[in-house]
Amino acid sequence: MTPEEEKQLADEAKRLFSGRVEFLLSAPQLKFLPEPDFPEVAFCGRSNVGKSSLINALTGRRSIARTSVTPGRTQELNFFEVGEPTEFRLVDMPGYGFAKAPLKVVEKWRKLVRTFLRGRVPLRRTMVLVDSRHGLKDSDRDMMTILDEAAVGYRLVLTKADKIKASELEKVAALVAQEARKHPAAFPQIHITSAEKGMGLDELRAAMLFDVRD
Repeated sequence: MTPEEEKQLADEAKRLFSGRVEFLLSAPQLKFLPEPDFPEVAFCGRSNVGKSSLINALTGRRSIARTSVTPGRTQELNFFEVGEPTEFRLVDMPGYGFAKAPLKVVEKWRKLVRTFLRGRVPLRRTMVLVDSRHGLKDSDRDMMTILDEAAVGYRLVLTKADKIKASELEKVAALVAQEARKHPAAFPQIHITSAEKGMGLDELRAAMLFDVRD
């Protein structure tokens, strides 16, 4: 796209997210999923990566997605509708990695997530959130492999970018981009964001709108 087209898309995405964004439902099991009527963009990441905070910041709401100091609070697939009329849906997925939950519950989450990713027809893109302070962990790489195998395109999104020095952030972003090139379903572009400072949100909104319309 030309710079003018990119700016137009970013402006349209910002207007869209500042309009109607409403919680639709929570699906603890696949049988409770909504009808596949609209394109979907899913958000996943390790517990406590700042997923709910980022969704809240993107939509300009304080608490449309639940936030908690206790990792692993999101235990279901939570769906949100964007636009009036609805243009697409956001999916807040259960966190992976560390979670203060019984092993059986964690395994249930994993099965739900894996099956959803592999079989959800309207899923256009997945955002894999990575904490800027820590970079990629083995649990992130496992998720990337699942997405590669499912042929689900995904974008790597660094969160909490305001929490580390700019020089360290640059190093982390370079390492994540280097690893992304090894994964067939990963986009080469790395998104750097801060829910608290608003960093990178316009670009991420535009990317999501591009993905659902592509």
